[in-house]
Amino acid sequence: MRIIGITGWSGAGKTHLIIKLIPLLRAQGLAVSTLKHAHHGFDVDVPGKDSHQHRQAGATEVLVSSGRRFALMHELNGEAEWTLPALLNKMSPVDLVLIEGFKRYPHPKIEVFRPANGKSPLYPADASIRAIAADCPLPDAGRPVYHLDDLGELASAVQRFAVPWRGAFGEGG
Repeated sequence: MRIIGITGWSGAGKTHLIIKLIPLLRAQGLAVSTLKHAHHGFDVDVPGKDSHQHRQAGATEVLVSSGRRFALMHELNGEAEWTLPALLNKMSPVDLVLIEGFKRYPHPKIEVFRPANGKSPLYPADASIRAIAADCPLPDAGRPVYHLDDLGELASAVQRFAVPWRGAFGEGG
């Protein structure tokens, strides 16, 4: 299983890029999964549903299954947030995992950058950013820059810069 991060500030277009890349990568025969970091409390469960009631009653994990999908919810109950390697360990093996967020980890990343977002780029201070997807030229970037609309080149870059996840964090995965 190989990994590549898609990083950048909120509002840069990370999710938009990922949802355009997934069909291209799948058309190349790759099984693709995503792992997204959320900065705030979030809930994938619906109040009033049985699974929500199970969680509210104190279950540590609730797995909901149907003929089409399953979802596993795990309550941290005061534990520290799980590390990226621990989360990757929970995933079923695929060819490629696109990691959105987790910008402070040292895995290879492609930064999504738009000057109109009003934020400074991350790449000057982050050596793990291997390439940039931008809507403007960045002649002094010191790494490949792809236009955000050049999805074919970006899909190729994703594959070129993705690495096997085990050992990608210097801790044996």
